[in-house]
Amino acid sequence: MSGDESAPKRGPEPSGVDLARVALRAAREQARARGDAAQQRKQARRGGGLRSGAGADGRDPLALGAAINRLLTERGWEAPAAVGGVMGRWPQIVGEDVAKHCVPERYDEEERALIVRCDSTAWATNLRLLAPTLVARLNEDLGQGTVRLIKVLGPGGPPRRYGPLRAPGSTGPGDTYG
Repeated sequence: MSGDESAPKRGPEPSGVDLARVALRAAREQARARGDAAQQRKQARRGGGLRSGAGADGRDPLALGAAINRLLTERGWEAPAAVGGVMGRWPQIVGEDVAKHCVPERYDEEERALIVRCDSTAWATNLRLLAPTLVARLNEDLGQGTVRLIKVLGPGGPPRRYGPLRAPGSTGPGDTYG
């Protein structure tokens, strides 16, 4: 074995046009790398690469309805907002007769309960009997499980008046003193 055989065999050295092509390719790659770095620096100065232009991006103005829907979704307010819409359509959901005497007051999101106040005990009893049907109808409209129960409140008594003619320890107008 001679020393020439252990050395790797190489093709002819590039010369002339081939050498110019290799040099041009290397120069272009270096220029591209410098350009990419400069572009990244520019974007960092501009605010993280967000560019304004003809294409849509997250900073574009939204229509009011779309902006409200986005806010409701981001904050997790879909169910309370939907129930609020039901409160506006209460007469169509329960009927005109019931709506005249029973008014939804609020929605308790933790218990998923709709609190309804009635103007008489008779209507409160009637609404308690209708509650399972109303819960099913509300869940059809709002999505299953949005309303689990309807809490029915009877009419509120007259406001308590504290004055000089009030008996000490009295609980109000229905108090029979023993």
